[in-house]
Parts: sequence; structure tokens; C-alpha cells
Amino acid sequence: MPAPEGLRVADVTVRFGSVMAVDGAGLTAHPGTVTGLVGRDGAGKTTLCDVIAGLRRPAAGTVHLDGRDLTGSAARVRARHGIVRAFQRPAARPASPFGAPTVRESVQAAVRRSDPGPARWGRRRGTGRDSARRAEELLARVGIAEYADRCARDAPPAVAVLTQLARALAADPAVLLLDEAWTGLPVRRSRALEVLLRDLAAEGVAVLVACGALEPVMGVCDVLHVLDAGRVIAAGPPAEVRADRRVRDACPA
Repeated sequence: MPAPEGLRVADVTVRFGSVMAVDGAGLTAHPGTVTGLVGRDGAGKTTLCDVIAGLRRPAAGTVHLDGRDLTGSAARVRARHGIVRAFQRPAARPASPFGAPTVRESVQAAVRRSDPGPARWGRRRGTGRDSARRAEELLARVGIAEYADRCARDAPPAVAVLTQLARALAADPAVLLLDEAWTGLPVRRSRALEVLLRDLAAEGVAVLVACGALEPVMGVCDVLHVLDAGRVIAAGPPAEVRADRRVRDACPA
């Protein structure tokens, strides 16, 4: 059986009216590696992540995973194939008469939703007890077990970010997209996140992290792609990319 190829994105173009948000950008993210997508605000990072996740249709370009063309596929289809995105904050939802979920309940709901059931894997859906156990494992893995009973909506920013990461991991991603994952994280949690991302890569996940500056990702990424005005201006090992004069001019340290 051939080894998985990972994510390959080519020639993506996105326009917002007369504004070119992404201009022919491409990147690869291989299984077992942590790949960085770096650029200042407005460089096109989030838009490119939206295209990869299937949340935005590009004017041009392609998205392939393990050789399969997913360019025209909806986000839910890409998620079934393993492209999973962790958001910075949960989407706003109307108030529920049953109250807002706790951090634990939020992660447990993601576990239940991600259970593929018999149609995909030929096994029965997990029980409520299985979901609860898996949720506890994920909370411990991302380091927020002590916040499990806190209201997810009112959680501190760092806990909210890590809750979204736990929810993404519930889907057992082949490609994990993280957009500004270090936002609001104190030093201790930033270091723990780096270790977790390296562990996920060691397990065969292709990890793609978008960040507004070079320094947070220098120690964790195997490869960096730098965006400026929607174009990839440099790609390669972190030390080589940081030494590139174009990168020093275009990207915050």
C-alpha cells in the first residue's frame, strides 16, 4: 500500500471584489511533519486555510489529499477524508434554554459527532460512556482537564483555543489546520502546545499551523511557507526562511 502523500495545494487564487486576497499560492503538508504558514495580518493566511478546509471556494487552484482531488468538495466531505480545522473561538450560538455547555460537554459533543458509525468503518457507534471517556482523554491531552466543568462560552482565551483543538482532535485528523493557535497562550501552555504538535506529527498527522509571526513557530515547524500580499515568497526549513531578505522585510519576527 503506497504511503500517504499528505496535503498538496496549488495555484490558489481568491478575490474579494477588486482585492486579491490570495494570489496563486500553494503549499504542501506531509504526514509526520509540522508545516508553518506565516505572514502579517492581511497576508492571506486565514483565507488560504478557509480554502483548504472547504469553507471558501477559490477563483482558481486545487486542493489534493493523498492524491485525491478535493477541490470541489464541501467542508464536511473534506472532514470525512481527514482535513480538520481547529478554530480560535467557537462560533456564536443562540442561547439555549438548557444552558451553555461546559468545556467537557463541548468536547464530548465533538466526539459524538465525529464517530463515523458503521457506514464508514463497519463498527457500531460508540456508547455515551465511550464518548465521555474519549472526551476526558482529549481534555487531558491538550492540558485543560482542570477546566472541564467550566462554561465553555466563558472560558479564558487560552482554554477556549485548546478546547477547539480538543474538538478537532476528536475527528482523528489526517491533516490538522491550526489558525493562530498561540493567541492568548501563556509561555507554559505555548511550550506544551509545541510538544503536542510534535507528538501528533510523530503519530503521522500532517500539522499545518498559521501564525502572524516567525518566532512562535521557529522551534516547532519542519517547513515554513511565508505569505506576503497573498503570495508565497519563501518556503523551506525555518532557518533558511528566516535568513531570506524578502522574509525579513515582509514578516514580523
